[in-house]
Amino acid sequence: MQRYFVAAKPGTAPITLPPEIAHHLTTVLRAQRGTQVELVLADHQAYLAEVVATQPVTTVKLLQKLAGNSELPVQVTLLCGLPKTKEKPEWIVQKATELGATTIAFFEAERSVSHWAANKRERKLARLQKIADGAAEQSHRNYQPQVTYYPGLHQALVANPAPVRLVAWEESAKQGETSALAQQLAKLTAGGRLVAIFGPEGGLTTGEVEQMQAAGVTAVGLGPRILRTETAPLYFLAAVSYACELTVAK
Repeated sequence: MQRYFVAAKPGTAPITLPPEIAHHLTTVLRAQRGTQVELVLADHQAYLAEVVATQPVTTVKLLQKLAGNSELPVQVTLLCGLPKTKEKPEWIVQKATELGATTIAFFEAERSVSHWAANKRERKLARLQKIADGAAEQSHRNYQPQVTYYPGLHQALVANPAPVRLVAWEESAKQGETSALAQQLAKLTAGGRLVAIFGPEGGLTTGEVEQMQAAGVTAVGLGPRILRTETAPLYFLAAVSYACELTVAK
C-alpha cells in the first residue's frame, strides 16, 4: 500500500493532501473515493486513511493507527566524504534511507575530487532530500532522513556529537583489526545515537583520521575487503541492523 508523509496533526477532520501528493495519488495511481493509503503525520505515527474526495482537492479521513515501527532502534548519522560523481551521493542517500539512516551528510574531505559550489548547494541538497523522502515512503519508514552538507571535516565533527562515533578506515583492516566494530556496536542501547564517518574515493588521509581520533572517534575496519565509497555506508548500516534489531529491545 502506498505511504505518504504529510505535515498534518492527527484529528477527526479530513486532511487535505498537498498538491504533489494528490497528483501522484489520483493521476498516477488513479485513486478514487474509497481508496485506502497510509499516511505518516507530524507525530511520526503511521495511519490507515481513506480517500473521501478527489475534487476540487483531494481529502482523506483517518481510519486507524497502524501498529509497528520500521525505524532502527538507534539513530545513525552518516558523514560521507564527498564523492566525485553526481550519481554516488544519490545512491548513498537512497539506499541509506532504505537501511534506516537518520541523517545523511556529505563533507568536503582532503581527497574529495568534487566540490559543491556555494551557488549550487541548495539545489543539490533539495534534490537529495527529495530522493530521501521518496525512499522513506517506499521503505515504509516513520521518519524522513535529513540530508545536509558541511564544507569540511571539522564542521561535520562539531555539528554531530554522539556517545559513539566511528570512522571506517581501511588501514584498520589492513592491520588485521577485526573486532573494534563489533565491540562498539555491542555498546549500543535502544534510543542511542551513533555517528559513522566514511572517506571519499581516495580514502581519508592519516591527518584526518588523527584529527578524528583526537576528537574521540574510534577507527574501525569493515572487513578484509576494500569497499567503494558508496558501498561502505551501506555495509555499515546492515551491520548496525544485524547488531541492534535482533538483540536490542525497542
